[in-house]
Amino acid sequence: MGEVVAFKKPKLKDKFKGKTLCREGFHKWLVVTENKFDVKQGRLITLYKCSRCGEEKVKAH
Repeated sequence: MGEVVAFKKPKLKDKFKGKTLCREGFHKWLVVTENKFDVKQGRLITLYKCSRCGEEKVKAH
């Protein structure tokens, strides 16, 4: 028989690290592409991505 390895249950602090702020709407936005031109709207757009959860948003200028 092999050895029995005991696995630890992850702590809640480690399980939800960085996600609690995003869940409340406090994302950490980083610019992915700047000054991209949208043909349909006829404007410059900027793509933002949250560094914690990966959610993306587009803002037209």
